[in-house]
Amino acid sequence: MATMRQLLRDLPVLQGRPPAFDLARAPGTPFALFTEWLDLAIGAGLSEPHAMTLSTVDESGAPDARIVILKDADETGFCFAGSGTSRKGRQLGAIPHAALTFYWPTQARQIRVRGQVHPAPRRAAKADFQARSLGARALALLGRQSHPVREDEDIGEAVQSAEAEIGRYPARVPPHWQLYILTPNSVEFFQASSDRQHLRLHYTRSTTTWTRSRLWP
Repeated sequence: MATMRQLLRDLPVLQGRPPAFDLARAPGTPFALFTEWLDLAIGAGLSEPHAMTLSTVDESGAPDARIVILKDADETGFCFAGSGTSRKGRQLGAIPHAALTFYWPTQARQIRVRGQVHPAPRRAAKADFQARSLGARALALLGRQSHPVREDEDIGEAVQSAEAEIGRYPARVPPHWQLYILTPNSVEFFQASSDRQHLRLHYTRSTTTWTRSRLWP
């Protein structure tokens, strides 16, 4: 039997087929380029191109990460939702800085975003909550995400009870539900190449303008 090291080394890498990418013609803002890349990913039928890794740190500086869904994006930032009482919510409340990573292997592309996180206006959080499925709203209403399950708790029964409560009060939105906006100060677009001469374009925010630079592979 192969060792884990050999098993991993035998796996193929950089098998994606990247679209054309002319760094010299890249737009002046990262959001414009993000929109171009996302449109190409959607058009190519990529599975869940709006899924992204959200990386945070806790009060001691230890890193944490999980996959979340991009809810909106424009020149002001990238939006994602969650409970303020969850692990990520508590971490963002203590240290409001985070990173996002999009990875689209079939196109050999990834996008890395770093910046400060702040809550969106309450009306936006309410609209996001109301747009979610019944099951998602029920779980959010319980407010127990990331908390240990006690032996006397039944998740199915708790969800059913929360769904019934939503049926009685359909406009209710729990106070802990948040829509977060990550305002980027750094965005990198990475397109892999089989010869390892990867294309990396880095945008850095300076006050109200963006500076572009190519990075070594």
